[in-house]
Formats: sequence, structure tokens, C-alpha cells
Amino acid sequence: MPQADDPSESRQRCVVVTGASSGIGKATAMAFARMGWHVIGTGRDRKRCEEAEADIRAAGTATARLDMLRGDFSEMHEVRRVARDIGALTDKVDVLVNNAGGVRDGFYGTSEGLEATFATNHLAPFLLTRELLPLLERAAGDTPPGLVRVVAVSSSGHRACAGMRWYDLVMKTAFEPGAAYCQAKLANLLYTRELHRRLIDKGIVALAMHPGRVGSNFASHGDQGMQAYMAANECAAPEQPARTIVWLATDPELGGKGGCYFHDLAEEQPAPQALDELQAEKLWIESERILDRVLEPAT
Repeated sequence: MPQADDPSESRQRCVVVTGASSGIGKATAMAFARMGWHVIGTGRDRKRCEEAEADIRAAGTATARLDMLRGDFSEMHEVRRVARDIGALTDKVDVLVNNAGGVRDGFYGTSEGLEATFATNHLAPFLLTRELLPLLERAAGDTPPGLVRVVAVSSSGHRACAGMRWYDLVMKTAFEPGAAYCQAKLANLLYTRELHRRLIDKGIVALAMHPGRVGSNFASHGDQGMQAYMAANECAAPEQPARTIVWLATDPELGGKGGCYFHDLAEEQPAPQALDELQAEKLWIESERILDRVLEPAT
């Protein structure tokens, strides 16, 4: 945590946690609330958001602040709206935890012509980070270098993807749920490397982590094979990966580990395809192109 004489100690630090209505995101939001932070959580389902809000408030200190926002992160216009709502709640974001994601049981096209798995797991955090960058930069302006963080929740599933399907990133042809998810998780790691390269001079650090198998509603929309796999294997409580996320977000020594990948409070080596800097830059450019097409004003 920051030292007592740090400028950041004069204000309440702010964390944005996506997917905070359940599972890892909720456990992470509760941990930050216990630390007295301003927590801004996002979720899709109204009932789960309301229940999570009550639980997070109950866990927080007397000085903690909580705001819960709703949005469907498979829709880029919704992501942009949520970013605007965050900007109305705070002028600085110290930590952004891009946690929201999941796996589907088939091809689901969004209203914007995207595939839901790629949209939710990669394009949404890419866009949210882009939209919140001014708030991250503002926080970095009065915080010691390296303490403002962007944390991506990826997966060891990235190892099953040999490379990005550049000819069809949204997998409109030959769609397979598991392959789509693994590609999106590889995209998380490539994006984290490129984000770190672009932001390190601004004092902002990008990190990624693998949560492991977690007892949550992660696979509730997955196919039978995915649900059977999760049911047949031992799963950790959400609090376990949340502990790693908080560590990544706050440990001063990790300021020099930008672009790296972690699991269970330790650094891990990702698959070689996740370390390809040319592919990381290409993904950034392609993601911008897709978003520009989706978000261009109607004529």
C-alpha cells in the first residue's frame, strides 16, 4: 500500500470492478470495501446487483463508498454508457479490474454484429479501459509511479489457443464455444502486454492473472461439457483469486512487473503465443478497427 507521505493518502482511492455482482468480482469488491476504498462495481442482472450491493456494503468499513452500475458488456454502446456513468461518480480511478466475462454454449450474435464471447471477454475491457484512461491518468498524476493499475482476469485456457484467428476474430464461421473462450483469454494477455507498453510512461501498470477453477456461476451459460467439467472438479472459493487480484492492485513491488501474468500470489510464464509483441500490437489495431465500426455515429 502507499506510504503515509504519498499524495494518494490525502484522498480515498477508487477501484472499478467489472462483474462485481457475483463470484470473483463480488469477492474482490468486498475486499476493497473492507480496505475503505471507493468501489464502483458493474453487473448485468438487476437482482444479483442488488444482492451484491447489500453484501458489499455490509462488508465495508464506515468510510468505504460503493456504487453499483448495470450494463450488458456484450454490447459496446452499453460499455460506453457505463464508462460515462463512472465518470459522473469519480474524477480518478486508481485501479481497474477487468473481470467480467464468461463462456457460452453456442454462437450468440449481439445487436452490433459481434459474437458475445469475444465481445464480452475482450472488446468490452478494451473499450472500458480506453474510455476510463483519462481517469486513470488523472489518478497517476497524484500517485507515485506504478501504483495505478489495470488488472485483467484471463485464464490458463489461453494455452489451448495456438494463435488469434485473424481472418475471423468473432468466429462467425466454424464456431466452437471452447475455442472462442480460449481465444478471448489469449486476447486478454496480448492486450495486457500492449497496454503496458503504451501506458508505462504514464505511470500506469497493466497486469494479468489466472483465477483457477472457481466455484461461481461462470459456466452457467456454457455447454454441457463445460458445466460437467466444472461440476466434476474441485473449485476454489471466489475469495482465493480475489486475494491475488487485490495483491496485484496494491503491492508496491509489482509496479515493475507490467505486462506479466500471475496465479495464486505468484508470477507464472504464459504460453509463448501470449508473449508475441507483434501479435499484441496487431490485436490492438484490429480491436480499434472493430470498435470504430461498431460505435461510429449513425448517419
